[in-house]
Amino acid sequence: MTTARFGPVSRVAALADVHGNVPALLAVLDEVAAVGVDLIVFLGDLSWGPEPQTTVDLVRELGRRAVLVRGNADRAVVELARGEREHTRPRDPWMVRQHTPEAVEFLATFPLSVVVDVTGLGAVRFCHGSPRDDTECVTPQTSEERFADLSRDVDEQVIVTGHTHLQFDRQVAERRSVNPGSVGLPYHLGAPGTAYWALLGPGVDLRATRYDVQEAVDRCRTTGDPSGDTVVRYLLTPPTPDEVVADAESRVFAD
Repeated sequence: MTTARFGPVSRVAALADVHGNVPALLAVLDEVAAVGVDLIVFLGDLSWGPEPQTTVDLVRELGRRAVLVRGNADRAVVELARGEREHTRPRDPWMVRQHTPEAVEFLATFPLSVVVDVTGLGAVRFCHGSPRDDTECVTPQTSEERFADLSRDVDEQVIVTGHTHLQFDRQVAERRSVNPGSVGLPYHLGAPGTAYWALLGPGVDLRATRYDVQEAVDRCRTTGDPSGDTVVRYLLTPPTPDEVVADAESRVFAD
C-alpha cells in the first residue's frame, strides 16, 4: 500500500496516545492553536479511554488539519466492532458501545503510517509503534541493531512514534527517533495533569501542557468505564519511565 504524503509544511504538532482523555486533549489543542501549525498529526490510540466518542468528535471537527495514523487500540476497536476479535475483557464490549458506527468507520480509515515534508527536517515518517508494526515498542533504550532493522524499509531520516507513552528525542542507527509522549496517559516523572506533545519544524520542540487532572479523574469516574480505576491510578501515579523502558524492551511487541 502506498504511504500518504503531505507537505511541504512549516510546522506540525505531533500528538500521540490521547486515550480518550478529553480535558488533556482540549488543553493541548488550545496550546497548538496559540502557537499555530499547518497540520496536527495524531499518532494512534485516539479513543481507547474514558470518553471515546467525544474524543473522536473533537478530532473530526479539526477537518483537514488533522492527519491520523493507526494505533493498536484504534485497530482493536474496529476488530471488536466487526466481530474480528474476541471480547476477552469487560472493557471490550463497553468500548465498542461508546463508538457510533460512523466513529468505528472513521477509525478504520487510519493508515499504518504517513509521511510529512516538514521545513528544516525534511521527510518525516509518523507511525504508532514502528514503521513495520503498530505494536512494536520503541524507547530511548532501543538498540542500534533493532532500530536499524525496524526502519530498514523506509527512507525517512526522522521517525516519530508513539505507543510507549514516553517523550524523547534521540539519534540512533543514523536516524532521529522522536516520541512526543502521551497526551492522555503519559508515563512520566512530572506532576499529575501534564499532557505531552511535540512541535516539529524547523527542529523538534518537546512540549508539556498543564491541564486539570481532577476534572479528568471526575469525568472518568462517571463514564462507567470498567477500567476506570486503572485509568485514574495511571493519571495520578503513572509507572516511571525506567519501569516502562524495562518492560517494553523485554517484550518488544505489546498489544
